[in-house]
Amino acid sequence: MSNTQTSSFGLYEATRILVPGFYFASLSAMFFYSFVSRYISFPLEHGYWIVLFLFLVLVSGLTMYAKETTKRRRAFVENQPSAFLQDIVRHYSATSILNEAEARQLYFYILNHFIPPAFHEKIFFFGTVYHIMNQIRRTSFWFAILSIICLAVQIALGIALVDQQGLIFFCLLVCLTYFLNVKYNKADRKMQENYQDQIFWLQMNGEIIKDLFQKYDLSKKGTLP
Repeated sequence: MSNTQTSSFGLYEATRILVPGFYFASLSAMFFYSFVSRYISFPLEHGYWIVLFLFLVLVSGLTMYAKETTKRRRAFVENQPSAFLQDIVRHYSATSILNEAEARQLYFYILNHFIPPAFHEKIFFFGTVYHIMNQIRRTSFWFAILSIICLAVQIALGIALVDQQGLIFFCLLVCLTYFLNVKYNKADRKMQENYQDQIFWLQMNGEIIKDLFQKYDLSKKGTLP
């Protein structure tokens, strides 16, 4: 992998951490000022709030990144190029097949060393968009549920709606964000189009796949010259 590709990969991965983290921290701050501050006061200086916000951006972003819940969705799991590799190598050998982990390993080797840089950038870009949009959707959903519950509790306590304008605005904002994310969701479709483009490249470069599989098979057997 070239230095440009390496730096791009780092940039895209950092974006996958920071953007969802910033969104979560921003909603947390809005929820605090619209609801929590009514009951709990934190007399901190302005600088401490900035540090706390940045800390929450990093921790929440890393947590969502580490959980990888977006990778369990059907749009991510279906039609993976590594699964295509498993199917195509069956035509090259009747005895040697690739399991899921081996196919993924071979796919990433091809991705890093053979797929053109421009194509590489497209894969990273749409993969990043997919993960960010799904994290925004999940975060919006849970904050919408939380704000609705808080509204219901305060209404039950006899607090007038006119005194809950901040929380109502916050609730409408996260509900609208979630609705628009679901209704105009292009991330899943783009992810599948991204997969299809990669599979097409693999189909058009069958000789490279065959040669690499034979080398990979020999390396597994310990007979690679």
